[in-house]
Amino acid sequence: MRCALSVWERSSTVRVVPSARPRKLAKVPFVELADGRLQGVVSSGSDIGRVYVSSVEAGTYAFSCSTNNNRPCGGARGTFCNHIRALIAEAVLQYGAERVARYLKADVPGEQADTQGLTSAMMSTRPAQGDRSAAAQVFSRFLRHLAYLEFTPTTAPVPEMHWFPTTGAVA
Repeated sequence: MRCALSVWERSSTVRVVPSARPRKLAKVPFVELADGRLQGVVSSGSDIGRVYVSSVEAGTYAFSCSTNNNRPCGGARGTFCNHIRALIAEAVLQYGAERVARYLKADVPGEQADTQGLTSAMMSTRPAQGDRSAAAQVFSRFLRHLAYLEFTPTTAPVPEMHWFPTTGAVA
């Protein structure tokens, strides 16, 4: 016996939760809550050709920040660097402070549920530096997302994107 599936469950697209607020992609072009981490790519403030892959682990808040060629960030020594702080700020814009805090298992009082409150709550536990082993995967996922921007606009089905989320109604 088959159970009734909703329209979106029968399609090859998934619903996308809209951003909590619009964000600018120049400083943090890629941010995601995945693999038990807040992770993403942050542009360098001093070199236009350099980006940093930054992450914060859920629960332990172990953090990592390194360049796209796996050199450690000079600012992430015992505390969150500016790249990680920018990543947290953009995640709050993208997903909302409550969702980010819930995902990272951060105990943030309701009245402090913002970027500063979330960062302070995580830093109060004195998180350690984590390993940079996930940086390659995060950067690879970022590059794969960039490749989709090079596709020629079309209304015909694109096999490579059958899984891609849509914000439009599914018929």
